[in-house]
Amino acid sequence: MFIDSTDTASVQRYSVNGETMGTRYTAVFFAPSGIVASTIHEINEKLFAAVDLADKQMSTWKPNSALSELNAAAPQKWLAVPSELITVLQSALEINRQSDGAFDIGVGALVNTWGFGPEKHQIPTNQIGQNKQQVIHVTKETLEIDQAGMRVRKMSDVTLDLSGIAKGYGVDQLARCLDRLGVTSYLVGIDGEMRARGFKPGHEPWAVALEKPLPGVREVMGVMELCDASIATSGDYRRFVDVAGERYAHTMHPSRGAPVHNRVAAVTVVASSCMLADAWATALLVLGEEAGVALAQKRAMDVLFVLRDDAGFEEISIVAGQIQAQ
Repeated sequence: MFIDSTDTASVQRYSVNGETMGTRYTAVFFAPSGIVASTIHEINEKLFAAVDLADKQMSTWKPNSALSELNAAAPQKWLAVPSELITVLQSALEINRQSDGAFDIGVGALVNTWGFGPEKHQIPTNQIGQNKQQVIHVTKETLEIDQAGMRVRKMSDVTLDLSGIAKGYGVDQLARCLDRLGVTSYLVGIDGEMRARGFKPGHEPWAVALEKPLPGVREVMGVMELCDASIATSGDYRRFVDVAGERYAHTMHPSRGAPVHNRVAAVTVVASSCMLADAWATALLVLGEEAGVALAQKRAMDVLFVLRDDAGFEEISIVAGQIQAQ
């Protein structure tokens, strides 16, 4: 199947979706008018297969996933893994290095301890101060990847968690699927992670709504326009626990051995791929308003930080590493 999107005499908007990664994926695209329903169904089947493969390989919630098998493997033991998982692991290690350890996939045990993983626990209020855990930091010294041999081994007994990068990778797989089908105008996403290609008819960019970071509220805070770019947001307003009147996000701070707990309500990153945007949004949320802003400037990134203050929210917008005037 190949869709000839060069024929722009008459185009139509199509939309498909499905379940994946505990949520839903969506794909909106423009293509020549009159594509029959069976073809659209076939396209959606290909999209589902693309993202489902990533889910089956990288989920900690599936005991038979390649990631779960790697977590269960004994240290020093080589394990054959799919090429897709190797790609994500290598990217995770590189972003770990570039973020000075803020992005760390070795927090799996910590995620479970705080009740955000498949092994749920209840955090007793009287243990909050003592509930810090040593994290085995995952670097090239603790996770050895043999790309040519398609195998990986852990050098220590670490539990890996890819929740800060796998969803973005899944979005990229949706995009690659439509690319292979010849679609040149689309917006694909999984939850708040999105990737856009081309323009809508009339040379209009794709508009992506940014949510106001309030728990239990779906309210638009602003809109960002995309063309040939990806966007991802990390924050503490969707998944969190309240303990003794304090909110603790599902994102783990590897150096503290506890959930992120700072003034940053949300971080939105625009990048070339959704995998990169997803991972960097997590890293900058961990780093917080000072170190995170400084690193975004140093790396010439496009980032929106939303901070809590007494009046509500404060925004720090960074474009190509430059802080924008309010």
